[in-house]
Amino acid sequence: MRSHIFVKHERNSCLDQDDPEPLQIKEEQEEICTSQDGEQLVLKLETDTFMLTLDHEESDHSEPESNHHLSDNEHNSPMSKTEYKLNKHMKIHTGEKPCVCKTCGKSFRSRTGFFKHIRTHTGELPFPCSNCGKRFIDMLTLKKHMTTHTGERPYSCETCGKSFVRSTVLKVHVRTHTGEKPFCCETCGKRFSDSSSYKIHMRMHTGEKPYSCETCGKGFVSSGDLKVHIRTHTGEKPYPCNTCGKRCIDKSTLKKHKRVHTGEKPHSCNTCGKRFIDKSGLKRHMTTHTGEKPYPCKICGKNFVRSSVLKVHLRTHTGEKPYSCEECGKSFVCSSTLKVHMRSHTDEKPYLCKTCGKSLRTRAGLLIHMRTHTGEKPYPCQTCERSLGTRTGLIIHMRTHTGEKPQFGRSTTKINNSNDSSYSNIPMGTSTYWYKRIRLQRRPQNMITFTWQLA
Repeated sequence: MRSHIFVKHERNSCLDQDDPEPLQIKEEQEEICTSQDGEQLVLKLETDTFMLTLDHEESDHSEPESNHHLSDNEHNSPMSKTEYKLNKHMKIHTGEKPCVCKTCGKSFRSRTGFFKHIRTHTGELPFPCSNCGKRFIDMLTLKKHMTTHTGERPYSCETCGKSFVRSTVLKVHVRTHTGEKPFCCETCGKRFSDSSSYKIHMRMHTGEKPYSCETCGKGFVSSGDLKVHIRTHTGEKPYPCNTCGKRCIDKSTLKKHKRVHTGEKPHSCNTCGKRFIDKSGLKRHMTTHTGEKPYPCKICGKNFVRSSVLKVHLRTHTGEKPYSCEECGKSFVCSSTLKVHMRSHTDEKPYLCKTCGKSLRTRAGLLIHMRTHTGEKPYPCQTCERSLGTRTGLIIHMRTHTGEKPQFGRSTTKINNSNDSSYSNIPMGTSTYWYKRIRLQRRPQNMITFTWQLA
């Protein structure tokens, strides 16, 4: 025998009103209620009303027609609300997850988590926003969304005064002050302040990437990473810099960019004390101490610090030059080289020396220029202990020991009226010659002088 009861969604109903655990599966304020007569109430959510379908227990325990139902592991017996809460809590310690999805096999600790999960298969979004019409999978997500309209942030941190939409987010934030990291990875030992970061981290070990881009098929470990990736297709950059107007693809990129203006470098090397704008810069720097180069080229065997550098290197074997200059048609193996090349057309020199005011096209050029002020000479000669300001300068200096003569790739002629063999193989015909970053100038009386400057 089956009957239907319509019950208004009120706070004083028999639905479970427990607060959700921090950043774990957020349970809606809904539960299947069990009567003292053994009648099981199966919950179905409506937009404004809960429809409870009353199923009398029968001897055959027949299953519902839908594949989305609780497994036979979930047997309900009449219990008080206090007993139910204790029973639900104990599953956190025992790891018990009796609610199993028959579609994908995923298990859940509670029925509310199970029913919420079912909607990911059916696509049901029964909770609409009355302001903008956007629909949500559960009441809790709708409630969070509503704060974007009201601007309400009722939970404040007593330490720094920062306000938050939910108490659970405040609880995680407080751990940034206390240093508490209760979630530990059993594989590598890394600890986390919240369960969601821990869950995303675990996918790095399992290789799971449940979020896929519909445009290119690339997979991601979190929905946030996918959302940022989609902007690479749409070109959207919603985060502008208030100082220079540059727009960034996400908040973290904007935060790092702002440090260019403030000069903040919060990440320091424990070995040499050098400071960096972001963790990735510090991580790359650390390889200069460890010598680690985990990315080898399968063609020539050369090793690299980063996979992105290896990817660019492989183009030297394939000859691929995917980045072309729209002004002159010249092609390049990487976007950064094209960007520097474009400055030769625009005459842009964005790197300014704070000592003398000279502007340069590249950061490397500025770094070399600064050594003329500081007197730094970081390239020592292993033969005579002389130090040079640039790597190119060291290469040229080493030829005084080896006797090596550079080949310019053109027909060469000895300089007239010179018996000195050191002047051989110098190309003639013009008064100035360029070889990489070396400028050779012919002087009167067949004198040759070498000067260094960035080409």
